[in-house]
Amino acid sequence: MDLEKLIRNIPDYQQFLTVEEMDASTMKLAEEYPDLVTVTEEGRSRGNHPIYCLKIGNGKKNAFMFGCPHPNEPMGAMMLEYFSRALCEDDELRESLGYTWYLIKSIDVDGTMLNEGWFKGPITITNYARNYFRPVGAEQAEWTFPFEYKNYRWTTPIPETQVLMKIIDRVQPEFMYSLHNAGFGGAYWYVSEDQPELWEQFYQAARRQNIPLNLGEPEMVYVTQFAPACYKMTGSRDSYDYYEKYHEHPETMISAGTSSDDYASKYGTFTLVAELPYFYSRKIDSDRILPMSRREAAVRGEQTRHDQMKKLGEILAPVRPWLKEDNPFPKIVLLSVDKNDATTEAQLKYYEENEEYSKPCKESEAFDNLDITRFYTLLSWGLSVRAIRYAMEHTDIDPALAKKALNQAQEGFDTLAAELEQQIDYSVVPIRQLIAVQLESGMAVAQLIARR
Repeated sequence: MDLEKLIRNIPDYQQFLTVEEMDASTMKLAEEYPDLVTVTEEGRSRGNHPIYCLKIGNGKKNAFMFGCPHPNEPMGAMMLEYFSRALCEDDELRESLGYTWYLIKSIDVDGTMLNEGWFKGPITITNYARNYFRPVGAEQAEWTFPFEYKNYRWTTPIPETQVLMKIIDRVQPEFMYSLHNAGFGGAYWYVSEDQPELWEQFYQAARRQNIPLNLGEPEMVYVTQFAPACYKMTGSRDSYDYYEKYHEHPETMISAGTSSDDYASKYGTFTLVAELPYFYSRKIDSDRILPMSRREAAVRGEQTRHDQMKKLGEILAPVRPWLKEDNPFPKIVLLSVDKNDATTEAQLKYYEENEEYSKPCKESEAFDNLDITRFYTLLSWGLSVRAIRYAMEHTDIDPALAKKALNQAQEGFDTLAAELEQQIDYSVVPIRQLIAVQLESGMAVAQLIARR
């Protein structure tokens, strides 16, 4: 495989594709290469939109890649847009890799369509947050796989997850790539196994595209770190065990199923997730020591998150009776509001008991706790604005209450967005560079598995 050629030929995409554009491109590829490409409708979304899967090649090993496992993460769909065509146009690439490829550009098509307001730009913190959508955990394709552990049981995978289960069970992939990406930060990776030969390949892929590593705090405090910015894949057992240490009823802190990696592990599947940011700051890989402990920064960050969610809860409380089940926007916010105190209590206990947090704080860790935390709370403000507007359009909500809540939510959004735009010196990562790191990381794992 000529990896340099594969990366060099990535187009300089300026926009993300809509679901309609993805579907049209998928059908066009099948028409152009009828002997190489098979397109199947593997199921329907909850909104009754077809979910298409491309099958390309006839190698001995099976690889399954799916984009938009969270619908605000279309980078993977763009990678598959390019990679699917490259597999068809380059016989040497396809044959040297030795796989049969199963590719779904967007598994959460309904949610992806609710993000399309920012797909065509401008790509800024404010525009992204204003048009952002992410479903609550119980409605995420990635996190509603069946799960039973101790006092918790989840048995209701959503239709999109059922599609993933069907393909995983049918093809039993040696390699699975759930195509996520982060909103703000740097590059980091999750893998099923500790494979040290991969780490430098991942790092080099990021360096070649001038994307910093995310050396701040991990997404979840309880993940296992194999190497800087490289972590073990996690599932709901890990979440349960964490909450069991810091909460009397851990089963009440989980509200979804488990992950695709957890489900596919019964087939010995190796899973990769490469998290790449839309926005980054060089502070995210800075090891400069600041005059505070890591614990001080983490506690301040958690208190900021808690206070923001408390404020949002107070704004949404008067209109909550009108935030109906068919309104997709408030669900993840309201879940965070309802679990706000318990989440903070668990986090603060963890920071207090873990000696790692007594060490001096690096600039990367402070940036993660104090700035990126505020970025993610901005997304909740944006969802709240969209939730109230949806209620005003689709329910008989009291106009005075709705207007007051909308004004408060919009003011909170505008204030925080302006602060972040002014206070954070950030850059936008070109789509081409995101694809390059994600694709090169995937090829490293594909070749590792092919050698087995």
